[in-house]
Amino acid sequence: MIKKDGNRNYVIDLKVKNLAPSDKLQPPKPTYVVWIATENNGIKNIGQLNSSSGWLSSSLEGSLKAVTAFHPKKIFITAEDNPSIQYPGPQSIMTTPDF
Repeated sequence: MIKKDGNRNYVIDLKVKNLAPSDKLQPPKPTYVVWIATENNGIKNIGQLNSSSGWLSSSLEGSLKAVTAFHPKKIFITAEDNPSIQYPGPQSIMTTPDF
């Protein structure tokens, strides 16, 4: 879900189900990173996908709540070695259609 807050920022509340643990991918990665594609400012890392009960655990669910000043046009998730990287790697896991 994406909505604007009182400061005209975009609040992104993302929930993902049935996501394989990132260490089971080929090649294995330690984390999933969530990105937004924006209209004028390119691609932005908005954070690491988190699990409330240990990394994805048996529920295979993850979530992220983030606030950004940039208008998101698309959200996508990649498997990465480092959650604070500036550009997404090639291992894209899922993506939304353009908003």
